[in-house]
Amino acid sequence: MSKKLILASASPRRREILDTAGYSYEVVPSNADEVMEGDAYLLARLNALAKAKEVYACIGGDCVVVGADTVVCVDGEVLGKPKDERDAFLMLSKLSGSSHEVISGYAVVSEQGEESDFCVTHVQFRKLTDDEINAYIATHEPMDKAGAYGIQERACLFAESFVGDFFNIIGLPIARLYPMLRSFGISPDWQA
Repeated sequence: MSKKLILASASPRRREILDTAGYSYEVVPSNADEVMEGDAYLLARLNALAKAKEVYACIGGDCVVVGADTVVCVDGEVLGKPKDERDAFLMLSKLSGSSHEVISGYAVVSEQGEESDFCVTHVQFRKLTDDEINAYIATHEPMDKAGAYGIQERACLFAESFVGDFFNIIGLPIARLYPMLRSFGISPDWQA
């Protein structure tokens, strides 16, 4: 009997990445509380691990749980998901015309043990007008995303360039996660 892969996230973007890579998995969203203060690299990694551990503690058995957490960091300030439209406007205004880091923590937990790490991608936004920001917020896309934007959606118009892993910006650095999953006995279906 092969191990079952569990994604401890309700994010449709993370599901799309796992689908694209060819994994079979089940979704069991985590209820773990996210920490939003402190070192951005550490908190993304710790939040990812907390999510994976929380779901594994509920399910247990012969499964492998993946947790992930993404934050945006600009000028030393950690930006999570916006609380409301005003918060989204403030976040996008801070990102406008500047470079920022997208940091995704990722973790794998099973009866075999646990492993976690993080990935950083640098993103450069062009200068945005207030009208552009307000129009984007009106689409409701920013409301469930760290830093109030999704580069794979309409905000693709805002990002002039990036250095690093594109899938990390979306929320799951799959090329980094892949060898970790293999070490836990999980491969994409097309490699089975």
